Amino acid sequence: MTKNNMNFLTFVTVLLFILPATSSSQYLGNNLLTHRKIFLKKDNIITSYAVIFDGGSTGTRVHVFHFDQNLDLLPIGDSLELNKKITPGLSAYEDDPEQAAESLIPLLEEAESVVPEDLRPNTPVRLGATAGLRLLKGNASEQILQAVRDMLSNRSTLNLQSDAVTILDGNQEAAYMWVALNYLLGNLGKVISKTVGVADLGGGSVQMAYAVSKNTAKNAPQPPEGEESYIKTLVLNGKTYDLYVHSYLHFGKEASRAEMLKVTGDSANPCILAGYNGTYTYSGVKYKALASTSGSNFDKCREVALKALKVNEPCPHQNCTFGGIWNGGGGSGQKVLYVTTSFYYLVIQAGIADASKTSSKVYPAEFKAAAKRACQVKFEDAQSTYPLMMEDALPYICMDITYQYTLLVDGFGLDPWKEIIVANEIEYQGALVEGAWPLGSAIEAISSLPKFNKLMYFI
Repeated sequence: MTKNNMNFLTFVTVLLFILPATSSSQYLGNNLLTHRKIFLKKDNIITSYAVIFDGGSTGTRVHVFHFDQNLDLLPIGDSLELNKKITPGLSAYEDDPEQAAESLIPLLEEAESVVPEDLRPNTPVRLGATAGLRLLKGNASEQILQAVRDMLSNRSTLNLQSDAVTILDGNQEAAYMWVALNYLLGNLGKVISKTVGVADLGGGSVQMAYAVSKNTAKNAPQPPEGEESYIKTLVLNGKTYDLYVHSYLHFGKEASRAEMLKVTGDSANPCILAGYNGTYTYSGVKYKALASTSGSNFDKCREVALKALKVNEPCPHQNCTFGGIWNGGGGSGQKVLYVTTSFYYLVIQAGIADASKTSSKVYPAEFKAAAKRACQVKFEDAQSTYPLMMEDALPYICMDITYQYTLLVDGFGLDPWKEIIVANEIEYQGALVEGAWPLGSAIEAISSLPKFNKLMYFI
């Protein structure tokens, strides 16, 4: 070996020795290491943000996500998303569309503050209004949506497409929710049995979504007149999925109270805590909320819930949920079931699950036990018994838990001892991200951009 070669080998050995060791979870100068890849922070690396407004029935949220070209989430400050909420919801401005739009300005300003100015013209912005606006009469909802379009066009440089502000139909909402959860859990592209189903309880509606076989999708029945198709087909991470999706309008948490109070009309309702006499207002309509002299009673309240859900309504299909709706047939895509949003909040407030955890494994039977306890409470003792419960929800604690138990067991046909997972946030790359439909919408929006991985699209 020549002297020059020996000197070169010595130099390489010394260089390797003095270079610092690094772990796979560190930030290395200009290099950002994620759970999958190393992304060099250079000018030619393309990332994109997405701004999604969730126009819910009780309030509006804005979610901001930051993606790389492979549709992996990137940090926004110390988190993986920006998530802010205001109340009331857009539907509260039924008679003042411009005020509805202006109510979103603080959220818009928050969102734009985390999106670099040079990226804003290419950052998709969407607003999906859910059950609250679906329930408005006449053209009130469209007037509100047009006011929001005008506001975003005039005040923002974000990329607003012509169809970006809309009422999200319930089945689309359910599909986005399914995508969001399975994305965060790392299931996209896997076989059906490795995915999870989701039942999402909002304020005005409840959705069910899970993957079904090609044969089930092919033989799916036609939905009732005026309802969306039971099957949505989409491609995710190169794999085609057929999703069973259905949204039940009027059966969200707040809406269900109105349905159960309708059953008893102006008479006493066995779901109202003893000692309460008041009114409940939903979607501009007032309902009598009067406790019976003997107080609330689980068994009688359950009968009211069964009537409200119309579980005995004739159904032309072999497998049904409630109100004559096909249940999708079940299967491996529903074997693991996540229940979210108001399901999660109630189990925390009622003490069924640990409030310090963002997800917990529970059984529907635990809802029944909690409902029986709640129905024995008097209104005057409710605040001390349920300190985590919002004050305006206290008269309805027996009603709410009984309804959710009845919905799960009699409505969706779950075994009382089937393990389900109540969840609010899902761990992803060591951080917690809310498992909600706006993430699914954001993934679709980014997937359509040039130079980004087409992770998701509907067929």
